[in-house]
Amino acid sequence: MQLFRNTVHTVNAGDYSPEQLDAWAPENMDAAQWNHSLMEHFTVVAVDDDGKIIGFGDIDAAVYLDRLFVHAMHQGQGIASAICDQLEKSAAGTVTTHASVTARLFFEGRGYRVIRQQTVWRNGLSLTNFVMKKG
Repeated sequence: MQLFRNTVHTVNAGDYSPEQLDAWAPENMDAAQWNHSLMEHFTVVAVDDDGKIIGFGDIDAAVYLDRLFVHAMHQGQGIASAICDQLEKSAAGTVTTHASVTARLFFEGRGYRVIRQQTVWRNGLSLTNFVMKKG
């Protein structure tokens, strides 16, 4: 959860306001809910040589790629691509994701296409993202 929060607040800071970042990745998150979600999904975790988590992603049984986050200090090293490769290999059918403004180009580069732009609400604030599909 800490990697998620830190990544959102650094990597996505150019595309969302500080208030939106706080709404998306608040300081206090429900650890039990996160654990339950990650355990129910196919989850891939990337670790460095010291065993520190530097990225993770997950996909559910409905082939929805839910989360894909890489530590800000490890961006551009192919980690998100490697995680995404594993998630997509586990999928049977069309993969759907809701990509942030920041992540849209990454997913387009992997062959995903934008289905529609949408507004989602997190903790009372609106955020723009994109429903994208591949396959």
